[in-house]
Amino acid sequence: MNAENGSTDVRAQIVTLARESGFDLCRFARADAPEHALQFREWLDRGEGGEMNYLARNAKKRCDPQQVLPEAKTVIVLALNYFQGGPAAAAVSAADSPKIAADTAAPTSAGRIARYAWGVDYHQLIEKKLAMLDDFLRRHGGSQKCYVDTGPILERDHAAAAGVGWHGKSTMLLNRELGTWFFLAEILTTLEFAPDPPQKNYCGRCTRCIDACPTGAITAPHQVDARLCISYLTIELKGPIPVGLRPLIGDRIYGCDDCLDACPWNRFAKVSRETAFAMRPEVAAMKLRDYLSLDEEKFRRLFRHSPIKRTKRRGLLRNVCVALGNVGTKDDLPALRKAAADAEPLIAEHAQWAIGRIRERTVA
Repeated sequence: MNAENGSTDVRAQIVTLARESGFDLCRFARADAPEHALQFREWLDRGEGGEMNYLARNAKKRCDPQQVLPEAKTVIVLALNYFQGGPAAAAVSAADSPKIAADTAAPTSAGRIARYAWGVDYHQLIEKKLAMLDDFLRRHGGSQKCYVDTGPILERDHAAAAGVGWHGKSTMLLNRELGTWFFLAEILTTLEFAPDPPQKNYCGRCTRCIDACPTGAITAPHQVDARLCISYLTIELKGPIPVGLRPLIGDRIYGCDDCLDACPWNRFAKVSRETAFAMRPEVAAMKLRDYLSLDEEKFRRLFRHSPIKRTKRRGLLRNVCVALGNVGTKDDLPALRKAAADAEPLIAEHAQWAIGRIRERTVA
């Protein structure tokens, strides 16, 4: 099927079905090589992907959709808003005002979790929605590959080509209505549909995202060294967090939203229709030191439907120890001493570091 022999009606039906499935945007791009394929390879060659070796393993596929799905004609790009309101919403409810608080950097005794991980695992939720669209496309003769974040494609390039948004200087994709708070999903299909036009870049001379980065990971406009990024350090990095970077992590225990919070386009952000992305009460009620009481069984039970399970217990408690080292008090020392005797060396070492930091502040 192609754009000249009746796909216009099918295209409109796809958009309608996507909207009915809960997606906020559905747009189309040609299944061409991504715009930044060369830059992606250069980024890998510089080692700025850190330990994310899976990116290099699938580099050829990421740079050529035809290697992912032979005879692919179209990339259908979908966006799903996950914004649940300003920082106060994490401690109260998703019904709060979507106004973004001015002081998003204030440390908290609860620790900060990136908004995308407040609620249920988006992979599972979005994959179910994609399955319905895949079934529709198969009934019209298409063969598909569907991805949510984990597929071997440069999704933000295809999303920009489809006009879902434009590349911000933080490398995040920006949309005038959704700001930065949305998940992307893609369907590569052998069906051909007319592409949507790309959006204009509206960043102008603004550099707020660059200025907001706590670690200087945004080394230049549109360039991020993942090895410095707090999201990488708290999620992707499996071993010890470099000592010199630990103080810069502050109270963040899973990911970082600072460059997103700083974006002026987020003043237009509206709360998502998807309530499953709201902060779960049992997590919102936890203080930092409470996490240190989690054994393997409790960790799995608490985070079995959350993206946070990706870090495993050892990774999350490592992050919690660093956060306590930065914002903790003498009241947190008993929990840290227990963590310093944990059977997992990664947790024990970071707990010892945190104890030292708190003692330094107490003496001072």
